[in-house]
Amino acid sequence: MKPFTTLTGMVAPLDRSNIDTDAIIPKQFLKSIKRTGFGPFLFDEWRYLDHGEPDMDCSKRPVNPDFVLNQPRYSAAQILLTRANFGCGSSREHAPWALLDYGFRAIIAPSYADIFYNNCFKNGILPIVLPSEKVDLLFHEVENTLDYQLTIDLEQQTITTPQGTTHHFDIDPFRQHCLLGGLDDIALTLEKVSAIKTFEKRHLQQSPWLFRE
Repeated sequence: MKPFTTLTGMVAPLDRSNIDTDAIIPKQFLKSIKRTGFGPFLFDEWRYLDHGEPDMDCSKRPVNPDFVLNQPRYSAAQILLTRANFGCGSSREHAPWALLDYGFRAIIAPSYADIFYNNCFKNGILPIVLPSEKVDLLFHEVENTLDYQLTIDLEQQTITTPQGTTHHFDIDPFRQHCLLGGLDDIALTLEKVSAIKTFEKRHLQQSPWLFRE
């Protein structure tokens, strides 16, 4: 998993509440478990005017010009600004896979569905919680400023606007540690390889009959 330390990136404003995981990545794309290749199908039913299916060439599909990610000023966004209860609905891990594969490394919202929130950390995405009034302010600034960028410092737990205003956010220390180090569940387990091998050796010595064929 790629470490997250600091990020300065363009912001895309998705001004909707209660966006569920089926909107983030529709059910027909859940057949694959490769974790990659989902970016072109992110928000598929909103981005395109036709019905999407796996393995389609999205470069040839008719796009919805009114959807935010199809607007040139937001096409390279790495930070998604959205509203309350983002990621609700089913618990599919494909949702953060699609967001990450598209290019988003951070999300800012007043609240998230719990399972989606946890899945973001496990896949290298930083889901930031800010009060609704601060999210409102950021929406106003993004929509009225061309090429609006934010700088996110995970270690300092700050978001800095182009005007120099700093917003503080809270994060669980363990999750912060994992993102800073790029540690997913597998990497965390591998940090304990020496202890695991010591335990296995001791267990074999204490209970050899368990290992006889």
